[in-house]
Amino acid sequence: MIRAFLAILRRDLALATRAGGGGELALVFFLTLVVLVPFALGPDLNLLSRIGPAILWLGALLATLIGLDRLFQGDEEDGSLDLIRASVLPLELAVLAKGLAHWLTTGLPLALCAPLLGLLVALPGDAMLPVAATLLAGTPALSFIGATGAALTASLRRGGLIVPVLVAPLTVPVLIFGVSASNSALGGTIPFLTPFLILCALSLAAIVIGTIAAAAALRLAE
Repeated sequence: MIRAFLAILRRDLALATRAGGGGELALVFFLTLVVLVPFALGPDLNLLSRIGPAILWLGALLATLIGLDRLFQGDEEDGSLDLIRASVLPLELAVLAKGLAHWLTTGLPLALCAPLLGLLVALPGDAMLPVAATLLAGTPALSFIGATGAALTASLRRGGLIVPVLVAPLTVPVLIFGVSASNSALGGTIPFLTPFLILCALSLAAIVIGTIAAAAALRLAE
């Protein structure tokens, strides 16, 4: 089962990192959003610094949604999903491997780029690493919540239009505590550790619940 899990993980990593696979597209979209928003806000650096964490988190959410519908739809179309269902690997572990591959190619690069992009939104130097840590801790929740929406629409021909509608409301708690923890790093009244630990708990819960829910949705669509 370990070899089957690693095989699915490697396959999805290869598909996501190839040209047009979605990993680079999400990173480019994130970079474009963070670059353009400061131009729209104008030269007020104090305002930009205050809303900088929110810009980074909103960009991470929108970048995560790009190509999310293809997480299971491509496998449904070429028959790979039927082989995964028939394999000895439990469907929950297959979903876990695909969700992990999505995070490794989308959420992790976004979090690693956050300190550099923090310069574009006038973040103080001592706040860049904490803000990156919040993205590192919170983006797994975005990937696995998204996996549930992708599984529900895997058999739909135009599922890409429905996935954001299903996923976006469920990500609101993650955005709230992610931005709250980031603002605490900028000198807010709430200690940084309090919202950060809640954010970590949300990610752990999303990994477990999202994996089980996505596997159940794929079984119902069989």
